[in-house]
Amino acid sequence: MVLADRFLKDLARLVPLPARIGIAVSGGPDSMALLWLAHEALPGQVEAATVDHGLRAASADEATMVADYCTAQGIPHRILRPASPITGSLQSAARKARYALLDDWRRERDIDWLLTAHHADDQLETLLMRLNRGSGVSGLAGVRARNGAVLRPLLGWRKAELLALAREQGAPFVNDPSNADDRFDRAALRQRLAQTDWLDPAAATRSAAALAEAADALQWLTADLAARHVVPDGEGWRLTATDFPREVQRRLVLHMLALAAPDAPAPRGDALDGALAQLIVGGKAMLGDWILSGGESWTLRPAPPRRHSGQ
Repeated sequence: MVLADRFLKDLARLVPLPARIGIAVSGGPDSMALLWLAHEALPGQVEAATVDHGLRAASADEATMVADYCTAQGIPHRILRPASPITGSLQSAARKARYALLDDWRRERDIDWLLTAHHADDQLETLLMRLNRGSGVSGLAGVRARNGAVLRPLLGWRKAELLALAREQGAPFVNDPSNADDRFDRAALRQRLAQTDWLDPAAATRSAAALAEAADALQWLTADLAARHVVPDGEGWRLTATDFPREVQRRLVLHMLALAAPDAPAPRGDALDGALAQLIVGGKAMLGDWILSGGESWTLRPAPPRRHSGQ
């Protein structure tokens, strides 16, 4: 029970217990270890679900493997399948569909929290990938331990110990071949990290947690400042005070854009930085369909309609 007690303490740091717990189980060793830990620590409070995207010939058999294991352990289980085929960027689209299916299942089953098996090695990979893309504080917070109803209680656990646990407990598991396919950025990085033993995933997880707290503090500060200094102004918005650190300015501009166009994607980081540089010196910049003007206060206005060629 030592590992189950450790798991229970990690989970209790995230949310109050008891609670109804749902486990997202792919059939890999990480999620099977999570399923065993949760069932051992919280008997009678756990259900599981497996999403079968139908992208691989073996996926249906893998979902059935999980279902059979859950039946043997007395754990309620559901296989979830998307209503339409996955298209576009497969990994991104599959992830979006997976979380939507799991959240619908969670609500239907009146489950309080959905747990996924992200661990310290996943966190290190995420941090390095985002660092390589030039991410800021929020991006470098990595995989959040808590995101809405989704919990990741294994971020302090190593992949190797989860694999050992699955084997020791006789839990069946499969290895997704895409995890070793170096056509995917994460898989290629994972192969290189396997040859680098001086990077400490546990330390990376602590850094990500510290950055997550910093990001939350900045979000709280931005909300407080926006409530006092972002006001409606005709068809747009006005920021009545601008003498803030650059990161706070950046977040306040994003806040105004979100108010003006809630469904529009956030601007790219380099575009936003260029706009800030203009605003700080009293200039103008265009982001999407909006014009920002600097000065003593900053305003956001709809851009005039574009003229079509030939008119």
